[in-house]
Amino acid sequence: MNPFDVIKQRMQVHGSTYRSITECARTTFRNEGLRAFYVSYPTTLTMTVPFTALQFTAYESLTKLMQNHRKSGYDPLTHCTAGGLAGGFAAAATTPLDVVKTLLQTRGVSSDPEIRVVAAAPSTAICWSAYEVAKSYFIRVENEK
Repeated sequence: MNPFDVIKQRMQVHGSTYRSITECARTTFRNEGLRAFYVSYPTTLTMTVPFTALQFTAYESLTKLMQNHRKSGYDPLTHCTAGGLAGGFAAAATTPLDVVKTLLQTRGVSSDPEIRVVAAAPSTAICWSAYEVAKSYFIRVENEK
């Protein structure tokens, strides 16, 4: 996915003149070669591992804290809130690496590091909520057998 992320970042940069994905990809390849699509790959890997670990740990801890002594199982509000908070926490903690990744991908023309935290919280809330719905469903199906 790294090449697609590079294209996306370059097209989103303020003042970008690219009119299509293919134009951006062709121009980048012609001017900078294949390496341009992978220049941020090591940083992406370095960022993804701690992000996932922090997100999962925070989610599990927050879910347990919010459920407290209530009956365990699927609670949409708890899972959505815990997922959003966990995603925001993990994104905030790994933002410096994300900034480095974005700067590598855009060759230094991007300057908005706060956007990752704002975008990650809602997406992680949805992700964890979907996970918990599926988990609750499969547990219920298994218990009915």
